[in-house]
Amino acid sequence: MNQLEQLKQYTTVVADTGDFQAIQQYTPRDATTNPSLILKAVQKEEYKPLLEKAVRDNMDASTGEVIDHLLVAFGKQILRVIPGRVSTEIDAALSFNTAASVTKGRELIKLYEKNGIDRERVLIKMASTWEGIRASEILEKEGIHTNMTLLFSLPQAIACAEAGAKLISPFVGRIYDWYKKSTGIDYQGAEDPGVQSVKRIYNYYRKFGYQTEVMGASFRNTSQILELAGCDLLTISPDLLQKLADTNAPLERKLSTDSGKNAAIGKISVDEATFRFMMNEDAMATEKTAEGIRAFVADTGKLKQIISGMR
Repeated sequence: MNQLEQLKQYTTVVADTGDFQAIQQYTPRDATTNPSLILKAVQKEEYKPLLEKAVRDNMDASTGEVIDHLLVAFGKQILRVIPGRVSTEIDAALSFNTAASVTKGRELIKLYEKNGIDRERVLIKMASTWEGIRASEILEKEGIHTNMTLLFSLPQAIACAEAGAKLISPFVGRIYDWYKKSTGIDYQGAEDPGVQSVKRIYNYYRKFGYQTEVMGASFRNTSQILELAGCDLLTISPDLLQKLADTNAPLERKLSTDSGKNAAIGKISVDEATFRFMMNEDAMATEKTAEGIRAFVADTGKLKQIISGMR
């Protein structure tokens, strides 16, 4: 078996792309999108009809509403080629507004349901800010499942689990980027700080019985993926999926329920004050969360400009 097939024995493989035509050959169970991936996709000729239809069918709607229809159109197409769930991200500009995030999550689910998609097949993606986590708590109680993204630290992960989030997406590659830039070290394998962060979160969840799923994300190379074999899910870009498919080297399981139960980790109680203080103490998590929100807001802005130019 190639490494992708081996990985699927231990971990649910998720495709990290808006390019649904590229998804089928890797047969992932789920797929994730974000504003940057959707922006990239709509600039390809094969996806322009989706954008044109979203604009044409919603001429009287706001640009933000057109984007919602576009996101759902992509999600609907993706769900035709995968058996599981698609993650659709709300506007990152809402990352510090709990009420607005809840409203947007409800609106997106309503749109999906209007298109005949059951809410169980959709995860609403939101940034792992304190406000985003509170929105997740509200939505989960309504049966709207959430994928908490832009997650870089254990306190974020603990707060998400205690809020009952369905899934978290700790960002391996962006943590690696920060430490590589900070130290000048090109971390490899188990020494990679991004890998270590996800292992710590996974083991903490298993140790204390949290049901929230851990999905490693934002990979820079296959070494990071191999080190997390056994994680609940891993969301991987098509180019790295191809590299795994092209390699037949043996793959070893690195994470399991037992590895978590045996981990020497103490319980941490995370209220709002503790969350904010622990985030403040972690320069990497603070900087990368803020940077990620800014980047997604910028790409949503570019998408709005494209749509405005078509009306």
